[in-house]
Parts: sequence; C-alpha cells; structure tokens
Amino acid sequence: MATTTDDTDPFDAIVDAPFDSALSERYLVYALSTITARSLPDLRDGLKPVHRRILWACGCCGSIPATRSRNARGSSAT
Repeated sequence: MATTTDDTDPFDAIVDAPFDSALSERYLVYALSTITARSLPDLRDGLKPVHRRILWACGCCGSIPATRSRNARGSSAT
C-alpha cells in the first residue's frame, strides 16, 4: 500500500490575499457562470432554464393539453 508523505490538501490551505482583488476575481467567475448558466438560451430548444422548468411543471400538473379541449357538454365538437 502506497503512503503519501504530504497529507495536507491544497484546497484546505488559508491564503492571505487582499480583499478587493479576491472579491473582484470571485465575483467575475460567479457573474460569468450565472450568465452562461441562467440567462443564455440553450441551443437545443431555445429555452432558458427557468422557462424549461415552468413548462415541465405545467406538463406534470396537466396544464398543457395532450388532446383537444372539451366543452361543457363533453363533446369535442365546437
């Protein structure tokens, strides 16, 4: 069994960095991921994620008709 001599994880290390530069770098990464993940429509169907969730929920609760709508008498003729 192989053993490692360094058990510290580099992601657990505390880095001393200026607050303004760290904040601007992290905000830029967050802003770009938000733009690409939320506000740009998908190329496959042209929908944004929020619109896709709304259509999925409408389909699950039966708000999107799969058949012709019926009138009050029950016949499908208008």
